[in-house]
Parts: sequence; C-alpha cells; structure tokens
Amino acid sequence: MPRLTTPTARVRASFLKAMREFADEDDAWFNGNSMIAEEIRRYGDVWEEPEGFAGYVADVVAAADPETERPAGWVPATVLWYVEGDEWLGRLAIRHAFTPHLLEYGGIVGYEVRPSVRRRGHATAMLRAALPVAAGLGFEQVLVTCDHDNTGSRKVIEACGGVLEDQRGVKLRYWVPTGGAAPSG
Repeated sequence: MPRLTTPTARVRASFLKAMREFADEDDAWFNGNSMIAEEIRRYGDVWEEPEGFAGYVADVVAAADPETERPAGWVPATVLWYVEGDEWLGRLAIRHAFTPHLLEYGGIVGYEVRPSVRRRGHATAMLRAALPVAAGLGFEQVLVTCDHDNTGSRKVIEACGGVLEDQRGVKLRYWVPTGGAAPSG
C-alpha cells in the first residue's frame, strides 16, 4: 500500500527512473518552476552516485528545519515522498509559511506524481494523507493552487475538500481544510 514517508536513500533506483521520466516530459511546466524541475537542475548531476544521492536526501529532509540555509524568499518545507515498497511514486511539499509569491501563486502544498503512475489516484491519496501533517504544523486550511487548465489537479484538490477562492493569472487558488484546529493565541 503506498504511503507518504520521509525521503530515504532506500528508493534511489526507482527515484532515478522517475526523474528520467520527468526529464523526458515535454511539458511547459517542467521548464518552469516545478519542484521536480528545480531539483533536477540542482541535484541531477550528483544523484547517480550513492553518496551524492544520500547528500540530496539529507538536504531535502533538512529543508524542514528553520535553521537550514535556503535561497532568498524560500521558507522551511516538510517534503514527503509517496512510496510503495521501494517504488518512488511522487513527492509532496508542505511549506511552513506564506511569502507574497506563495500566497498569490504557489500555495502551501505542492505535489507531483511520477508520469508512469498518473491517473491512478495517487495525487488525491497524497494530498489527503498530507492534510493531518499540515494540521500538525498549525494550518487549519492550506492553499493549494493549480493552472486553470489542469483538470486532473483541480479534481484532486476538489476531492480533498478544496474550495475555489479565485483565479489569479493562470492559477486557480483553492483552500483545503486540514481538519485541524486553528492555532490558539
């Protein structure tokens, strides 16, 4: 049964195959600012060696720590991988705070599913499983965005209780309840 998990070097072989699938895609999103595209640009040259991959995994896990150095404008983020056994199926990030860009376009939760396993319900399962994690980070609801023409992602967000707030540029902005209580104080 697939599940969200902390990134682990155990799934390296499958992860590398998945990254080749993403790199082979000819979608405009890949050349943009997707999480996967950014990681391929930043780490793609070191993944092939086990030590390089272990370093990448350590960096991804460290992204949740507020003390970790990060590019200007980036916030701490909990990154979880969706795996079944040793098979890497996707990834999800829960950003810990808003920036002006995240409030307008990026959202708090972002997810990507390996191309060869899309349209099997993985994105919906990932987002649902992440909502209690987001609640644990203090979010009563999370902003999840998608391009206006991404019907699959719209269906995922709506299946998880997302309520459309508006459209800004090409981005639809949905608020998804986490089931958690609002932070007190």
